[in-house]
This record gives sequence, C-alpha cells and structure tokens, in this order.
Amino acid sequence: MSQKIAYRSGRSGRTVRSFGNRSQNKSRQPKKDYIHPSKFIQSAKPRSEEVYVPLHSFQDFKLEPIIKRNLLLMGFQNPSPIQDQTIPEGLAGKDIVGVANTGTGKTAAFAIPVLNRLISDITSNAIILAPTRELAQQIEQQCRMIAKGSGLNGVLLIGGTSMSLQLKDLQYNPRIIIGTPGRIKDHIERGSLNINSCNLIVLDEVDRMLDMGFVHDITEILSYVNSERQSFYFSATLDNRVKGVIEKFSHDPVHISVKSGDTSDNVDQNIVSFVGHEDKMNKLHNILIEAGTTKTLVFDDTHRSVEKLSKELVARGFLADSIHGGKSQPQRQRVLKRFKNSEVKILVATDVAARGLDVSDISHVINYSLPQSYDDYVHRIGRTGRAGKTGYALTFVETSR
Repeated sequence: MSQKIAYRSGRSGRTVRSFGNRSQNKSRQPKKDYIHPSKFIQSAKPRSEEVYVPLHSFQDFKLEPIIKRNLLLMGFQNPSPIQDQTIPEGLAGKDIVGVANTGTGKTAAFAIPVLNRLISDITSNAIILAPTRELAQQIEQQCRMIAKGSGLNGVLLIGGTSMSLQLKDLQYNPRIIIGTPGRIKDHIERGSLNINSCNLIVLDEVDRMLDMGFVHDITEILSYVNSERQSFYFSATLDNRVKGVIEKFSHDPVHISVKSGDTSDNVDQNIVSFVGHEDKMNKLHNILIEAGTTKTLVFDDTHRSVEKLSKELVARGFLADSIHGGKSQPQRQRVLKRFKNSEVKILVATDVAARGLDVSDISHVINYSLPQSYDDYVHRIGRTGRAGKTGYALTFVETSR
C-alpha cells in the first residue's frame, strides 16, 4: 500500500497517494577525492549555543488562520533563526536563497510561505525538489501537518512504489508536487505531469542534488515552470555550482544565512588504522561493544557491501540493519523507523540512502569506507553531535603491513 498524502479532509473525499522513483544510478556517484588522513582527526570543540531571540512569533506572521491554528497544535511558538528571517520575506513574495545546515528548521521556513500562498491564491501551484526519497518524505509530512484541513491536495513522487499509482493520482491535479528530480523528469517526459502552472518553486539541499549529478535534470525541470514564479533555494554550501543554478532561475533573491560553521564542531574525530579485512572487521566489532557506543551510523560504499556488512554484524549478535537504494521504499521506511525507535542500534548505509536521514540521538558515525569527498565527510559526521551533545566520528584508514 502507498502512503496517503492528502492535505485536506476533502470535499470530494479523494486522497492522493505517494509513489515511486527509480533508485539512484551508480553512475551518478563521483570518483573519490584524495583526502589526507590528518583531515579526519580533530578534537571536539563544543560551543555553547547562543540563545537566539526571534523578532517574531509564529502568530505575528500574516498567515491564513488555518495555518496559525495548525502551528499552535504542532507546538510551534517561536521561530528558529532561519524561519524568523525567511518567512516574512517569503510571505512578501521575494525569492529566497537560504544557507543553513540540516536540523535548523528550514523545511518550515519555506513550507509556511508556500502553503500560505497556495491557500490564499487558488491559481498558484508549487513544486518542491529534494535529493532523496527520505528528505522528500519528511517535507511532505511537515507540509501535511501545516496545511491540515485546508483543502489543498498534493502528490509525493519518490521511489519504491508503483508508477501506475502515480499516474492514477496525478489525474487529480495536485496543487503541490514533492519529489526527487529523476522521477519528476520521468513524468514530464511521458506527458503525465505538466508543471507550466507551477509558480512556486523550492529546491532543498541544492548542493546535495548537484553532488548526485542532478544538475541537468534540475535545469530541464525548471525550464518548464511558470516564468512568473517565486523561488526558494536552500543549501548547506553556496559554491559556484549552486550559484550558477540560482542565478539562472531566480529574480533578485534575498540571501539569508544562519550557518555558523561546519557541523563537525561538536564531533570528536579520529581514524582507525587497519591491515586487511579481518583486522578491519574485528576493530569495528570492538568499537561497537564499547559502553559509549549507543546508536551508530556506519557508512559503506555499495548496496552489496552495505548488505554484507549488516548481515555480518547481525551474525555477531548486534542489533543491525541496512538502508540503501536497492531496497523498496516501504522497506527503507521500516528500517528507518526501527532505527529511530532504537529497535536497531546500528544502521549500515550508503551515502545516497542516508541523505535526508534525520535521527537526533546518533552517538557515533563510522566511515567504514572513505567518503567521496571532504564535503561528503562533513555531511556524514554531521549526523552526530547534535543538540549540544558531543558526537564521535571514526574513519577507517588502511595501512601497509
């Protein structure tokens, strides 16, 4: 069964279901950069978080009453820095470039003005692009809560479910389209999706999408949207690639940055030297049985290596599971739920599958295989050391005998 994602109780009673996107092609993965092992060693430098005093409360914003009501029910009182600075500009119709790390509340920062516009203007339609299934799902879930009972309907175009269900549900003309670039492009090419009327555009984690090789897909998709549009771009970095996409498709954007530095500041980083496979596996085992290793995310390169490592850990008595692009979306959802609920203590993952993974209590990130680039390394280890806690990142580096 596919997950319902209607944003309304609905006058017609119809719901729009979630759908599938092909798994990411291995050819999209870039070749690995050389990273000197010394870059994997750094003591944690915990910083006490400065208390941010917002200029607004959520009730101060000029929002539709139903959104204000839903935000109260969700417990939203004072906005985070990215929300406090983005929402007023978004409500004013400005294009936004937001630079913020994962976990800063950026989803609500763009979802609130987008949903408010959709409710107040029935001629508006929106499309939201995310790099992975998991992140797209998180966006959809938050949109559904913020717009509950509003009459809006949407569709989630991600991987792991039937294309025929997508084709059926797209017939209901959803006003908000959330998905990954590959599947959205598939629908455009087969004529099942027309986005010419989309005048609200969101690209979340732009840098991740470009890292994954989606630049041509994104460029093609954006060429089909309404020329009179409002755009939101969110990224953890603002390099020349990201700037190139933004400059091509935006209109005098407002730049908002709340990124205080790399997510690695609260993470104690070190390397684990090993000689050969047996030594590597034994050292991983020893790390995982240490008392302070409570919930661990282990990165490996391929579907096969992730599956093999996960099974080896289970055979050794660990509560482990795996997540990768070769699993169906329902399988990935079940694994992630078990990991969040601590039914599984160790999650072995590929980079692609772990993007968009938001679990707050990860104590350790282990790079069992080296990352593709240093940016990927920073992104990996940013999964730990959250909420002011110290996290640990260990990178396995092979040495000669």
